[in-house]
Amino acid sequence: MKTFSKLIFIICLINNIITQAQNNYPQNYFRNPLNIPMQLAANFGAVRTNHFHMGLDLRTNSQENLPVVAAAEGYVSRIKVERYGFGNAVYITHPNGYTTVYAHLNKYFNKLDEYVKERQYKDEKWEQDITFQPGQFPVEKGQQIALSGNTGGSAGPHLHFEIRDTKTEECINPLLFGFAIPDTVAPIISGLYWYDRRFSTYEPGANGIAVKKTGNIYSSNLVQVNSPEISFAIKAVDKANQGFNLGIYNAELLMDNKLIYSFKIDKIHYDETRYLNGCIDYPKFIRDKMGIQHLSVLPGMKLQNYSIPKLTGVISLQDEEVHTIEIILKDTKGNTSRLTTKVRLNKSSDKVSSTGKTIIPNEGKTISTENTEINFNKNAVYDAVNFNAYEKPDADPNAVSNSIVLNSPYIPVHDEYTLKIKPNKKLSGAEKDKAVILLDYGSDKNVVKAKWNGDWAEGQFNRLGTAKLLIDSNLPSVSSSWSDGAWVNNSSLLLKGTAKTGDIVSFRADLDGKWLRFARVKDNFVYTFDEKCPKGSGSHTLKVTTMNTAGNTNIQTFTFQR
Repeated sequence: MKTFSKLIFIICLINNIITQAQNNYPQNYFRNPLNIPMQLAANFGAVRTNHFHMGLDLRTNSQENLPVVAAAEGYVSRIKVERYGFGNAVYITHPNGYTTVYAHLNKYFNKLDEYVKERQYKDEKWEQDITFQPGQFPVEKGQQIALSGNTGGSAGPHLHFEIRDTKTEECINPLLFGFAIPDTVAPIISGLYWYDRRFSTYEPGANGIAVKKTGNIYSSNLVQVNSPEISFAIKAVDKANQGFNLGIYNAELLMDNKLIYSFKIDKIHYDETRYLNGCIDYPKFIRDKMGIQHLSVLPGMKLQNYSIPKLTGVISLQDEEVHTIEIILKDTKGNTSRLTTKVRLNKSSDKVSSTGKTIIPNEGKTISTENTEINFNKNAVYDAVNFNAYEKPDADPNAVSNSIVLNSPYIPVHDEYTLKIKPNKKLSGAEKDKAVILLDYGSDKNVVKAKWNGDWAEGQFNRLGTAKLLIDSNLPSVSSSWSDGAWVNNSSLLLKGTAKTGDIVSFRADLDGKWLRFARVKDNFVYTFDEKCPKGSGSHTLKVTTMNTAGNTNIQTFTFQR
């Protein structure tokens, strides 16, 4: 009995050493960046549109302007001010080789806020990306650095928090640093899927398998397949203790007790985050809003530090025997869920015809129609795509080309491709100067100014959908929230922007002849009154100049009294 206990002790010690070797990140070095308990609205690696979530979303009790504090000593090394993305963000570099990032902020601490404001007025530019030297803005652990908010690409008040390797700029999973976030809930599995890997995972697509739960074990009925080459995928979420749907940290796939695939989300670089689209069933995600993660490697998926090399997860069934499948899901606290099932090949149905694939991973490809050319590079696709491109008439009076159907918006592309369109009539130089290419991918549209190469208009895109060439002669505009000449006693001025095609790509406001700092909030422009326009300063003239994607410029004048 003593020998057995000693053996168990040694095994536990070895496991602990292995765990520490795998996770050599400093524990308890960083503190909670809020002064309220850490509660997660999203975790590192959660599935997002076209990217992994790269940090923690910390709940702020649906409030804005909570104090945000430095997670450790260091210095402010960078700030960003941008319309989407992080909104207002602070980067703090620490002496231990890591950088923390705090995003969607409303306001920086006073000295930093004043510096940024002075820089904006000096540059006459609201958007900023400023780097600092170590001695400019040193901070202590727990020092207030900002107020939380809802700026940039945020859909509600929260704090986005990241930890990065300062040298490589890789984002590291913050939950590996020992934060005190209670979690006793194992991942929840709600679906199992298999794919015929003789073909692309996009066609014929996923085959759903019902999952049932007994106690802490998930299972399904025998999976009978008609292909000797298959792979699996899982639909699951991690709830932690807080109710939000969080992403899965670690998954393993075993067949007959042998590991054949594993992924773990420890670190990701922003240059690689779009590879998320090669880790999920993209058509299901875009069309059905379902987050299904592959338990296999697609041939064009090249994300580093994600899955174990050489374990592809593609299963070759060499016989018609019953094989045991086990899927193990874990969170960073070690809470574990298991799904067990069995799979058997049924060879009775079976002729494989040519799939006619037109775009293959790791190969470049040019596809043409009568008036269109689409150039894909070798990194364009994650799996083979039977690409269908064709033209059809377009009824838009501003269109100067057919509509070009580029396969389907439910198929992802990784890198930007070049789209060339030949107009269906001769265009003057002035018309060419106002030409844009519009790509409609269902949930939204992307408009770029056309670049001309002879008679061909060119643009670059990273989504598929339906494209056309337009002449945009519409002026962008803004509308004021006050009547012209009225007294304004509010705390701010609001201008609502409108661009019929494309976007307002340039905005400038001059108050009585001097540049005035308007922040851009989605499609609106907001000026918060300060010393540049104090109460009692009388009548003012606001000149606003806007330009849209096509280059059309509009100058508008507004008056008010203060």
